[in-house]
Amino acid sequence: MSDISQLDTQLETLPPPWRLALAYAPREAREAWLSFLALDVRLAGVVRAAREPMLGQMKLAWWRDRLNADPATWPKGEPLLAMLKSWGEHARGLVPLVDGWEVLLDEWDGGAALESLTQGRVAGVEALARVLGVSHDRIAPMTRCWAAMDLASHLGDPAEREAAMAKVTALDWRAGRLPKAMRPLTVLHGLAWRESKGGDAASPMALLSAMRLGIFGM
Repeated sequence: MSDISQLDTQLETLPPPWRLALAYAPREAREAWLSFLALDVRLAGVVRAAREPMLGQMKLAWWRDRLNADPATWPKGEPLLAMLKSWGEHARGLVPLVDGWEVLLDEWDGGAALESLTQGRVAGVEALARVLGVSHDRIAPMTRCWAAMDLASHLGDPAEREAAMAKVTALDWRAGRLPKAMRPLTVLHGLAWRESKGGDAASPMALLSAMRLGIFGM
């Protein structure tokens, strides 16, 4: 297990709804979930801060190369990488997440960019499920809904957001009772569903709903 201070540092990078979702992960699953979510935030930051696509691509390539390599060969000194070391060979399953964020370095092209990042997050959560030793046929569909809604909610251009929301609302939003180790996904999916219906994911009612999902799993 990573040092407590390192865990706290990574936790602080997460948006509040993700912190709430993480709070319902069982203790044995919490670090794996935190490392996945923190990596997603880190990659998003690379894309957001890149003044030139090539500079962003170089930083993303560093993460891709590390994740593709044997964790035993990873350099020391990067706390997030140290957390991901416990993933072992499953860390390679996070490479599509890097690829998904890289597409967003180019000019927004609507559906392709949405699909790329959504697929990358699905692959990442499926790898996380393997790390945790669980499976369920609703993991991928529920991840797809959360991932797509999260991206759509961050689009500033009204036309782009409208097009993205059309794809979001067409997704299969059925929930399932996931293994307890995947409880954060249940919460994220529930908050995303409320937002897809025009609700505020940060409202008191949304938070109460998230708490119910976190406690009961449905």
